[in-house]
Amino acid sequence: MKILHTADWHLGHRLLEQSQLEEQTLFLNWIENLIIEQKINVLLISGDVYDTGSPSSLSQKIYYDFLIKLKNTSCQSVVITGGNHDSPGILNAPREVLQALSINVVGKATENIKDEVFEININEEEVIIAAVPYLRDGDIRRAVAGETFEELSDKYKTALIKHYEEISAHCKAINTNKVPVIAMGHLFAIGGSISDSEQNIYVGSLGHIGANDFPSYFDYIALGHLHRPQIIGKNNKIRYSGSPHILSFSELNYNKKVIVLTLQDKEIVTIEDKVIPKFREFYSIKGTLKECIETLPAIVSNTYKLTPWVEIILDEDHNINTDDLKKGADKFGFEILKTALKNRRIVRGIEELIDETKSIKELVPTDVFKLKCDEIGFNLEENPKVMDAFSEILQKVKNQ
Repeated sequence: MKILHTADWHLGHRLLEQSQLEEQTLFLNWIENLIIEQKINVLLISGDVYDTGSPSSLSQKIYYDFLIKLKNTSCQSVVITGGNHDSPGILNAPREVLQALSINVVGKATENIKDEVFEININEEEVIIAAVPYLRDGDIRRAVAGETFEELSDKYKTALIKHYEEISAHCKAINTNKVPVIAMGHLFAIGGSISDSEQNIYVGSLGHIGANDFPSYFDYIALGHLHRPQIIGKNNKIRYSGSPHILSFSELNYNKKVIVLTLQDKEIVTIEDKVIPKFREFYSIKGTLKECIETLPAIVSNTYKLTPWVEIILDEDHNINTDDLKKGADKFGFEILKTALKNRRIVRGIEELIDETKSIKELVPTDVFKLKCDEIGFNLEENPKVMDAFSEILQKVKNQ
């Protein structure tokens, strides 16, 4: 049996207001071909199928079109969990219909742990999947009047660990044939490397768990949320597959991947990375205005012929006229999405930030909050609980 671990598709994502539908469609075509070539039997998607809780009809169409196409491949089972970007209701809405296609969806945690466990038998090979979705604090933690912030945060971490312990115990109880057990999760694991495109999904850092906090009973843990493919706690069997697309210019310096597991004789015998092609070329150019202009002719597309997207960081001491840069770029087939000064003063006012922004959607709520605190002279470093409280409020608003 072969299992494909993926996560963080973020269908519908826009980079600096530019649609990434072309890359997303190419990825879905590529992964369909990979499933055929590798003879994949089970597909896992560990959260953040969509980029927003209200995905467009087009994003939903390419998602369902892809799932339907899998019936003509070797993939006989799909397990999908909700992430912090997903609306549980939207993911769960077609659940009964998808089950008829051997597609199991767990949009959010329920009161019955059994709802997250699936026994899959293909070609006389068996596996048990513990499909744990993103666990919202409201799902597993209950506040009690008078509890401190530390008590609330510690309670969430304890409840998170307990959830995995309970699902591990259930898997062990039903695993009479001693087959591999794979857990899924959408969370931040201590030691993971982040990029600019992930948001904090917990209050503070006390909700973060380490590799040793997961039950040892699991043979593999297929994680989602962090966009860089990585191993956690030096444990080869606790991994993030990462996102398949570049979601910010901070993600240019590593390959995007998916992970293929091969099961044989009731064991996971191989764990292999598969590098995802670069469907669009991204460039981050740094230097003086003159140096950047001289670099422009080297910006080219690839075999997929999508327009390259460029970020330019000017190494200048003050604001300068970038008209020459724009004129130079007009001669070539790429688009500059972002221009910034490397040595801009660290603290900028909110009005200046808005002036430099193409769209209000580019503004990050946490950045605006920090700037406002700077403007009124409030020291967040000396009052971390205020930042944590803001993160909690922001997360609750996003989950509504």
